[in-house]
Amino acid sequence: MKKLLDTSKKLGNPKVRKSSVANAVRMATLTMHPDNVICAGSKAAGCMDDCLKLSGLGGVYPSINQARQARTDYWHSDRSGFLDQLHRELGNFTKLCAAQNVQGVVRLNVMSDIRWEDHDVPQSFPRLQFYDYTKLADRFKRPLPDNYRLMFSYSGREQYQNQVRSFFKSRTDAPMAVVFRHKDFPSTFMGRPVINGDDSDWVNVNNRGVVVGLVAKGPAKTNTNGFVVDNQVIPTLNF
Repeated sequence: MKKLLDTSKKLGNPKVRKSSVANAVRMATLTMHPDNVICAGSKAAGCMDDCLKLSGLGGVYPSINQARQARTDYWHSDRSGFLDQLHRELGNFTKLCAAQNVQGVVRLNVMSDIRWEDHDVPQSFPRLQFYDYTKLADRFKRPLPDNYRLMFSYSGREQYQNQVRSFFKSRTDAPMAVVFRHKDFPSTFMGRPVINGDDSDWVNVNNRGVVVGLVAKGPAKTNTNGFVVDNQVIPTLNF
């Protein structure tokens, strides 16, 4: 594999690109092609079919998803080789950020949900800040590395409600991302204030105790299985 990380200034993911504000932050991302192993919560959440893998340029140029699939295949076939390469690239990224006097911020799960803390990745690079979305609520039940922040990803599907209950029972103030069908977000959702999350991921994950409202994109615009929330149908906490 020639390269795992995208560290260019013109990152492929537009919202991640927006996070590199005022030249104070430089982003690095890892985008793999999702499956039920590296996205273990996707089946219950009902998000695999409407994943962002087919939105943006990924739905236009087959080569983009071919490259993502190659990274996923590498992860499955040679885990130690993948991690060795990832460590090398993160080390180089750390040096680049130091030379440019910017804060390095890394999102490794752009379209996956791997427990990077279990592989000692954030812990090995204390000068970098890491963040991710996750559908695995038990990741909030134990301390994360100081430089790793997670945002819980909500789904309204009945099959996923154990994860939602587990997240709220953990009493974490980590943000929760909710995909709404329309941009006129409600003011609150499940007892938390709602903010517009379609600008900057890095801003989103550093807001505490909020719901990060996202507008359905790509195939998710027509989702009807409960993953995308209808703005006028707001559930209540009933745990």
